[in-house]
Amino acid sequence: MKILAIDMGTGTQDILLFDSTGPVENSVKMVMPSATQIAAARIRRATAAGRPLLLTGVTQGGGPCGWAIEAHLVTGIAAFATPEAAQTFDDDLAEIERIGIRLVSDDEAAKLTDVERVVLQDLDLPAIRQALAAFDVSPHFDGIALACLDHGASPPGYSDRLFRFDHLKRVVGAENDLHAFALLPDELPPYLTRARAMLDTARKQDADAPLVFLDTGPAAALGALQDPNVARAATQIVLNLGNMHTLAFHLHGTRIISLFEHHTGELSRDQIVDFTERLIAGTLPHEEVFATKGHGVFYAPAASEAPPRDAARPLVAVTGPQRGKVRDSRLGPYFATPHGDMMISGCFGLLQAFAAKYPAHAEEIRHALAV
Repeated sequence: MKILAIDMGTGTQDILLFDSTGPVENSVKMVMPSATQIAAARIRRATAAGRPLLLTGVTQGGGPCGWAIEAHLVTGIAAFATPEAAQTFDDDLAEIERIGIRLVSDDEAAKLTDVERVVLQDLDLPAIRQALAAFDVSPHFDGIALACLDHGASPPGYSDRLFRFDHLKRVVGAENDLHAFALLPDELPPYLTRARAMLDTARKQDADAPLVFLDTGPAAALGALQDPNVARAATQIVLNLGNMHTLAFHLHGTRIISLFEHHTGELSRDQIVDFTERLIAGTLPHEEVFATKGHGVFYAPAASEAPPRDAARPLVAVTGPQRGKVRDSRLGPYFATPHGDMMISGCFGLLQAFAAKYPAHAEEIRHALAV
């Protein structure tokens, strides 16, 4: 079977067209600019040309495109947005208007002229199909597995960092396993607005394909565990150093002993090393991580099969595009390369998620992955 796996990050979108009939190493792979990077470039071009902007589409990842719209507004050039697209930048539409974006309905947007139109969306299946067709690859998928990092729509006045971390703790508290983060479309909680928009887009662009969603952090961890050196360790730290977020899981197999999440750009090399070491020791406080602009720390209730905290030091497996930040550090990092490709770690994790949620295909997928 063929499964399209897309791990949407801040810097890149990592794309794997998995084909279970051959070696996974032969599957088609693409590492392309992320949706937010593409939108940011289009916004910057409009700003440079002095053109008013109209943002339509759906809620997608922010970061670079948010910084680009802020720079556009500083120039005094008008910017319009439909409400769903505007929530890319803030869940509170009153805040959107306060910063200077003018909200318009879909009907009003259709009537606007002399504006540069930028469609916001995390997923663009037509573009991926076009890229595949350029290399004579069939654009047919038997399933689609998608990942992004969703802060969630936090209530007014509540920290989006805490709201995001509350979600992580809620999932682990209900079922302590990385696979528990895998969700079918009807299992997505309403507050995961970015994830819901991504899956809704997939449904509109490919109505028949089975879908699964997985958060980017657990996707990277499940992918890293497919590296034999990582898998055979008694316990592991999987440290995913993404372009925007850093997420560390202390694991016993796929069971979670503890985790912390932070913003990569806010962390120095020494902080990453120190936080990771104290997570292993069980002495890293949530308050310290949050106070340094991170999300937080969570220690899962002790599982009977988990090793004691004074057991041998876990293997520190590092993945993600910013992994060089801990190169040659005292963590003694092992740079995980599942199936020979670090940048597609999240996609390999997505295949595990698809297998978990669609048991009829699990044996075929796991046999092809040799896991």
